[in-house]
Amino acid sequence: MTKTRRSQYLMTTKIDAVMFDLGGVLIDWNPEYVFLDVFDNDRKKMQWFFDTICTHDWNENQDAGYPLAKATEDRVAMFPEYENEIRMFYGRWVDMLGGAIEESVTILKELIDLKRHKVVALTNWSAETFPIALDRFEFLHWFEGIVVSGEEQTRKPFKDIYDIALNRFNLIPEHTIFIDDNLRNVEAARELKINAIKFDNPGQLKQELKKFNIEVS
Repeated sequence: MTKTRRSQYLMTTKIDAVMFDLGGVLIDWNPEYVFLDVFDNDRKKMQWFFDTICTHDWNENQDAGYPLAKATEDRVAMFPEYENEIRMFYGRWVDMLGGAIEESVTILKELIDLKRHKVVALTNWSAETFPIALDRFEFLHWFEGIVVSGEEQTRKPFKDIYDIALNRFNLIPEHTIFIDDNLRNVEAARELKINAIKFDNPGQLKQELKKFNIEVS
């Protein structure tokens, strides 16, 4: 399909629902907010810690329901010399929340106010820490529903969590847009015939939504 034909196809695609990821799209979360200070602004050492000890894959395992306390003890047993830093990962998790991505929240509100689409969320997030986010961010209560990976004992990019969201919210893949900052998750959604947007920034998201004939200011 040529770029022009694809653009025409998207403009005529009937969209009934918009499904948001949370972290990296609507909420700024970054462990650097804690560990850059812990490692005295030594980015190389901090990155080694993230690549070797408190890794992305390790954290995602908790997003799929593995207990935070057990995960912490597992890592301490493997790397006892970094016990204090490991315990900080979830002990100071709240300090890794940098706040709302306000322009994205504005887009969310406009979509809800339009009342043309069902607006829901699908997030990789530990069930143990998600209540903190619910208390902090009022806009999380605007959604018609949120699928939280830790509550479902699975996570993106696995097919079953997309199926859970589609079934729970009665969504048709071809009539749904999914927005995520992780290309891996976007590609998994596309394999299921969900229209997916790789989020880079709010301005880019507005342009991508226009391709589906959705205008937000």
